[in-house]
Amino acid sequence: MEKNSLKHITKLVAIGGSAGSLQVLLRLFSQIPSGFSIPFLVVLHRNVQYESALEELLATRTALRVKEVEEKEKIQAGHVYICPPDYHVLVEKNHSFSLDYSEKVNFSRPSIDVVFKSAAEAYKSHLVALLLSGANADGATGLLHVRQHKGITVVQSPDEAEVSYMPQQAIQLVKPHYVLGFNDMVLFMQGLLLQGQAS
Repeated sequence: MEKNSLKHITKLVAIGGSAGSLQVLLRLFSQIPSGFSIPFLVVLHRNVQYESALEELLATRTALRVKEVEEKEKIQAGHVYICPPDYHVLVEKNHSFSLDYSEKVNFSRPSIDVVFKSAAEAYKSHLVALLLSGANADGATGLLHVRQHKGITVVQSPDEAEVSYMPQQAIQLVKPHYVLGFNDMVLFMQGLLLQGQAS
């Protein structure tokens, strides 16, 4: 853990996860206060064959505005953006979204790697990327890209993850700034809010 890493001003929090991450997400957003102005971008591996209620589920847990990403949409404060199933989401340099239907990455579309890499290039040191529970290695190279672009990297503790493979792969490839259990994730997010208020 690097104590000075939160001196960066955070302008986007990107969260990626797969198997076992939904309940963590729901619990985490229930702890985030309504005054939290930093936007979130959430990318989860979902089965496109089944209708997902992710947007509605998250909306019941937070006072922030929850919505699915739309093409060319500008990223706004106080929003939680959800990556739609079966599309890659790219964060553009002008802080808008692009949807892409190219081939799967790590057997996934949307891919966490794609989101993290494009967000790192757009936000550089102003990005926080959090990787949660999952059953494949998607997200690890994306986190490395975030680290190389001076963003902050956070990984769920494998000891707490329902499926530990994804965080373990990330920890092996990247030296994350933080490896956190759930309670520390909440404190970390509160710290981002206080940091933003002080800036």
